[in-house]
Amino acid sequence: MRLSTIAGTTQAGATLFDVSFLVVAGGGNGGGGSNLESGGGGAGGYRSAWNSETSGGGAAAESPVEVTAGESYTVTVGGGTGNSVFATITSLAGGRGGQGGGAGLTGGSGGGGGANGGGGSSGTAGQGYGGRGADPGAGGGGGGAAAQGGGGYTPNVPFGGGGGAGRASTITGSSVTRAGGGGGGAGYSAGGGGAGGGGKGEAPGSPVAGGTVNTGGGGGGSANYSGGGAGGSGIVILRYPDTFTITLGVGLTGSTTTSGSDKITTITAGSDTVSWA
Repeated sequence: MRLSTIAGTTQAGATLFDVSFLVVAGGGNGGGGSNLESGGGGAGGYRSAWNSETSGGGAAAESPVEVTAGESYTVTVGGGTGNSVFATITSLAGGRGGQGGGAGLTGGSGGGGGANGGGGSSGTAGQGYGGRGADPGAGGGGGGAAAQGGGGYTPNVPFGGGGGAGRASTITGSSVTRAGGGGGGAGYSAGGGGAGGGGKGEAPGSPVAGGTVNTGGGGGGSANYSGGGAGGSGIVILRYPDTFTITLGVGLTGSTTTSGSDKITTITAGSDTVSWA
């Protein structure tokens, strides 16, 4: 396998080289709109091919994508609840948190269950962990890239489950944690958002929070009749040899920096194609 830090090779007249990537989907919305506390949204799917860093759900790092100079490759950055794509790599949006009494939905990471019996849901293999179930009066936390969401519980008063933690990557040259799950709503103390952009759940006198933009964080779950927090948008980061120049389609928003012998392109919104020369 060629590393991203060496120049491309020529094969049958075509120049091929490897592109390392981090592809994070949009986070799931927190549950809301019911008369019972709701679960937190799951984080967006997290797929990594950089420096042996682990992908979501405890999976090993993937192989870089081999690209051909001059050819076009699709890139999509998922908004909240949207998938993110680079070439053949698709990360799935996080699952919505369960509404009162209902189970969370599956996704890149799974949503937490709604209070009064709602079960947690599974994440997608190689992308994220599942959400957790709930107790009466407390929603479960949504799953994150690095950990399952916490369960809602009621020892004497109801506590919402915390969102599962996200995963850190150094693909940009510094360590940044993304894809944290949303916290569950509760009648007393809401669950906190998972590290990496997960939104805090709602409790009386404490408003719900959405997932952080460009982290794929899940939205927090609601308490009683309010709406759940919105999932945060995803991100696509591409790292490749600095001997090549990337062109972004007009539908994409991004920027490029240099680190050593690599270029790093961070794409924060849109859907279009990219190519290299």
